[in-house]
Amino acid sequence: QVQLVESGGGLVQPGGSLRLSCTGSGIIISNVDIGWYRQAPGKRRELVTAFSGDEGTKFADSVERRFTISRDNAKNSVYLKMDNQKPKDTGVYYCDVHFELNDWWGEGAQVTVAS
Repeated sequence: QVQLVESGGGLVQPGGSLRLSCTGSGIIISNVDIGWYRQAPGKRRELVTAFSGDEGTKFADSVERRFTISRDNAKNSVYLKMDNQKPKDTGVYYCDVHFELNDWWGEGAQVTVAS
């Protein structure tokens, strides 16, 4: 059974930084495509950033040069480093792993950017 557990969300002031973590069990993170999505209040879930072996790394225009996706294979974990955060970054962030037409999601981590 695949399970993804997220951590690291919280409240941050505009211009601040947070790092989200997503640790997998039942799946090997180094073997799959990875991504982070977010859902703002009243809006649809949207792609923030993703990495695949075929397409490399891609970012939403709104986060490029501010957010970084990475993974630590030894810890079977994926990370999202968010710098210079803005109020529009507020939302629930979900990690996603994709493998052979299947997607698995974390439970979500709330990120609130406010002064």
